[in-house]
Amino acid sequence: MTSVRTRADNRRPAEFGGKFDRHLVKALSSRLRELADPVRAPQQQAYMKSAMPYLGIATPALRRSCVDCFRNHELPDSGCWQATILTLWRTATYREERYAALELLRHRPYRIWYSPALLPMLEELITTGAWWDFVDSIAPSVLGSLLRAEPATLRGVLKRWSMHDDLWLRRSAILAQLKFKSDTDRRLLFSLMKPSLDSKEFFLRKAIGWALREYSKTNPDAVIDYVSRHQARLSGLSRREALKVIERGHHG
Repeated sequence: MTSVRTRADNRRPAEFGGKFDRHLVKALSSRLRELADPVRAPQQQAYMKSAMPYLGIATPALRRSCVDCFRNHELPDSGCWQATILTLWRTATYREERYAALELLRHRPYRIWYSPALLPMLEELITTGAWWDFVDSIAPSVLGSLLRAEPATLRGVLKRWSMHDDLWLRRSAILAQLKFKSDTDRRLLFSLMKPSLDSKEFFLRKAIGWALREYSKTNPDAVIDYVSRHQARLSGLSRREALKVIERGHHG
């Protein structure tokens, strides 16, 4: 489960290069609370097994509200953008406030500020979020974009993460190429999965299978070969996930 507060939360946003936009933070907080649904909230919290409570907002409504707020409160530079993301994240009392921080992270107009300088912030979000909904919002989109733009730097970072004690950094490394299709660096993908092949962690086994399944859509022969060569080490879950699309095609 995710913890509501961590030691990393005590760091000031200024450490990441700028002052946060108080008006945007306040506007988001007010808008999200207006949308709160006390009936839905405990159901969402139970489903996500979250220590942090929910307001009970459906994802489409949350995203629309975020876009409206972002449009009305444009941020001037990368430092302010990062500081605002971190303020939303660290001061959140409801899970949707952290979702709003990730919407701001992925907001298209601000992707011009994507660079390896974001990595300390991303590492904080991943390790303090410490659950699949947060991690899977960051890895394929943000890490994937950074890997495309700065492959030399990101390969080294992802290889370190793939061997990290933190399972969520490992999962992030495995899923970074999830949307790459035919652009997938096969050798990199396999090297990032290797340290976790013997893991009994469900979320690592699932990530391996998911990554292989997506890659099988453009290179099924490589996935079949990989599964065959690593049959003894791959978990049943990873194997089933990896071959799901291939077997469906054979039967279809």
